[in-house]
Amino acid sequence: MQPLSFPPRLLMGPGPINCYPRVLTAMSTQLVGQYDPTMTSYMNEVMELYRRVFNTKNQQTFLIDGTSRAGIEAALVSCLEPGDKVLIPIFGRFGHLLAEIAERADAEVHTIEVPWGEVFDPQQIEDAIKKVRPKLLAIVQGDTSTTMFQPLEELGEICRAHDVLFYTDATASIGGNPLEVDAWKIDAVTVGLQKCLGGPSGSAPITLSDRFVSCVRKRAHVEAGIRDAHHQGSSGLRIRSNYFDLPMIMDYWGEERLNHHTEAATMLFGSRECAIQLLSEGQDAVIKRHQLAGNAMLQGVIEMGLQPFGNLKHKMSNVVGIHIPEQVNGEQVRHDLLNIFNIEIGTSFGPLKGKVWRIGTMGYNARQDAVLHTLQSLETVLRRTGFTLPSGDAVDAAMSVYAGEK
Repeated sequence: MQPLSFPPRLLMGPGPINCYPRVLTAMSTQLVGQYDPTMTSYMNEVMELYRRVFNTKNQQTFLIDGTSRAGIEAALVSCLEPGDKVLIPIFGRFGHLLAEIAERADAEVHTIEVPWGEVFDPQQIEDAIKKVRPKLLAIVQGDTSTTMFQPLEELGEICRAHDVLFYTDATASIGGNPLEVDAWKIDAVTVGLQKCLGGPSGSAPITLSDRFVSCVRKRAHVEAGIRDAHHQGSSGLRIRSNYFDLPMIMDYWGEERLNHHTEAATMLFGSRECAIQLLSEGQDAVIKRHQLAGNAMLQGVIEMGLQPFGNLKHKMSNVVGIHIPEQVNGEQVRHDLLNIFNIEIGTSFGPLKGKVWRIGTMGYNARQDAVLHTLQSLETVLRRTGFTLPSGDAVDAAMSVYAGEK
């Protein structure tokens, strides 16, 4: 068997992306035991780092070992008991994912929808809350399937006014777009590393408010094999998943260090470095870098004669959707970009499958050379298909953005 060997891909799709080099270096660190004082001190450090990433004072801020979907499932199955009402506003593929996970928890799921390419007005959500009276509002902040960014600033107050818990999945948006957990009164947030945080998929940072913790603690359970005399049983139904049982995981990350699983140490090292990378550069600076790269890519696409997808007023800074021209074979363009130029871009799902491309500018790849190389390569591939477009205008437009001229 030969050692692993991959082509030098530039990942300019909707995620995953190329990792920051420092993250890869951190993940090559040798392991220690999971209860070694050095290891537990780094666990505590990661908790504090991600409080700063989330802009929160929540004590219960830690990592779920698994992809971003693991974080979503942990939040929903730990909160929702069978029959609980949950309201899920859907504006893309990942709203449907939240609904499916809630259905699997036997919750009573209520959804509202807008066309893909749009987002919700807060009043639409409040009206639905008044009608449904749910236990939980669950919504995606940034949905890469549509590239749209749902405003959350007013939803926390709405939820508090109606005694509703407020959860959001911010996997695609965190790092490249504003997220203020405490200021916006969000009760639970889960994310992944593989977008603007510049890491690999495999760890799901999560933060929980005291309100959310009180809810899930009613279902706290300690396994028989590690239960001591002082441990008490739950007052609610036992959480149906052992692995995604948030009270158990909180006990594992807490002072008692009750054994739950063997910590994914290598992912913890990578998660720690992702947070350090973000905070060292500065959150505002990272968001501005993503906005600059995203705008440069958008202007380049427009100058190429291509039509952006969706309501640009509500587009995420870190990914742009593009209508595939009718006379162009979209999959052939993606194939040629990948196999000739080593650049990966994405298509989408559901009603947008094969109809749009999605180009990301995230994390380590939210930089000028990556943007210009992608635009130049896309222009070349399109021209070779017979698509008529102005030569060099896309790169010139992007460079003008970087020069502050647009």
